[in-house]
Amino acid sequence: MTDDEGDTLYQAVSSRDARFDGEFFFAVRTTGIYCRPSCPAVTPKRRNVAFFPTAAAAQGHGFRACRRCRPDAVPGSAGWDVRADVVGRAVRMIGDGVVDREGVPGLAVRLGYSTRQVQRQLTAELGAGPVALARAQRAHTARVLLQTTTLPVTEIAFAAGFASVRQFNDTIRAVYARTPSELRAETAGPRAASATGVPLRLAYRGPYAAAEVFDLLAAEALPGVEEVTGERGARTYRRTLRLPYGPGVVAVAEAAPGRWLEARLHLAELRDLTTAVHRLRRLLDLDADPYAIAERLGPDPRLAAAVAARPGLRSPGAADPEEYALRTVLGPEESARVLAELGTPLDAPDGTLRALFPAPADLTGHPVAGSLARALADGSLRLDPGADRDASARALGAVPGVDARAAALIRIRSLGDPDVADVADVADGPDGPEAAEAGEWAPWRSYARRYLEFSRLSRG
Repeated sequence: MTDDEGDTLYQAVSSRDARFDGEFFFAVRTTGIYCRPSCPAVTPKRRNVAFFPTAAAAQGHGFRACRRCRPDAVPGSAGWDVRADVVGRAVRMIGDGVVDREGVPGLAVRLGYSTRQVQRQLTAELGAGPVALARAQRAHTARVLLQTTTLPVTEIAFAAGFASVRQFNDTIRAVYARTPSELRAETAGPRAASATGVPLRLAYRGPYAAAEVFDLLAAEALPGVEEVTGERGARTYRRTLRLPYGPGVVAVAEAAPGRWLEARLHLAELRDLTTAVHRLRRLLDLDADPYAIAERLGPDPRLAAAVAARPGLRSPGAADPEEYALRTVLGPEESARVLAELGTPLDAPDGTLRALFPAPADLTGHPVAGSLARALADGSLRLDPGADRDASARALGAVPGVDARAAALIRIRSLGDPDVADVADVADGPDGPEAAEAGEWAPWRSYARRYLEFSRLSRG
């Protein structure tokens, strides 16, 4: 990093600019602490500050997390959602828990690279390799469980993804400079028993147009799998989740008390916590950078009014990418029918939520979605967080029964692609007036589509 680059980052720290939280971290050599840019503590002198691209990199240099600003709880960098290269794909997969479940070799196989190449590329760009990035994520998960639940420390260690209690203890001491018991004791107030679920705050980079996100979730909700209850502005979204170790039920409140959404997760297996949180974040598009999006799209006269009227508009993803793809091809009525016939019932219904949507393997014989289900089941089409988006788009194009509109929606939602070039096909048809200008909206064309929808609504 050049001195000029460091000086620019230091200006963000000096102004406590929350827009940069998660984009980089700064550490203070004289205290041994690392923070988020918006930390309210007294700004250190420039000569005592070091900058890191990730919390894992700061931890790897021996710095511990600030107790005041909790840098481990910031939104993720929006750059990883935009980037389609191996580093972006790797970060998304680590967030989904792939390293915890399959190790670095499993991550490398999914990326199509050797473990050495993955290690080298991540370290070069992020200042930390996949093990260190996963370790930082485990530490954050453990802190959340320690401070929000009554679970025994030993159970928390394995639920957070640690291989042993000793590894857990050593990591917590290194990252937070406290023992697990001391970390738990520092948070006052009641803690949730395991039966009541894990309460979480899902941070985002504001502003956040929660009402519009919940409007979309309510319009799409599939009874039995999803529900939205309450009045607009105070709604709760709940749904079932198929997770690696078992089913789960998650709930998110629309009302945002700060720069976060309140959530509660009921999981059959706590080892799924990291994965469940990551999938909720993708569904709700919590890691987006609304400032960069508005800067790019706001000057366009076709979008200016909508951008100004709806700051922080998000392009939601999918909690279960394969489920979303299948439901897109099936349509609402047929999705409800196959859920009733082939859904996996929960052991105990949770209110109106009673089942998991059928897995691709259950629908390979379906007359409409069978081709898509077979492609998903045999792995010729991947929609997971680490999928190569261009390769997946080509694979989607070869699946019978998936037309251009469905393919674009699947890329936007299942793959979480912020820059789908087929925005005109989805929004206005291939001859729509936006088609000529769509290239100027890159890399945020998926968001442009959302703003176009609201522009037409306001005109209608």
